[in-house]
Amino acid sequence: MASVFPVVFLLIVVLGLEVCTYLLVPKGPQQVTIRTAIMLTFAACYLMWMVTYMAQLHPLVAPYRSPKLEA
Repeated sequence: MASVFPVVFLLIVVLGLEVCTYLLVPKGPQQVTIRTAIMLTFAACYLMWMVTYMAQLHPLVAPYRSPKLEA
C-alpha cells in the first residue's frame, strides 16, 4: 500500500512556493497578472502530477493477460 506522504509533501511545497510568489513579485503595473500566472502554473502542475500519480496507484481498469499470449 502506497502512502499519501508524497501527495501531502508536494502540496506543502507548492503552497510554500505560492506564498513566496505572492510575497516576492516586484511591485509594478502588472504585479497581479504576474502573480496570477505564476500561481496558476504551480497549481496546474501540481494537479497534473497528483492526478497522474493517483491514476498509477489506483488504476480504473485492472491489467489482464490475453489468453493467446499464455501459450
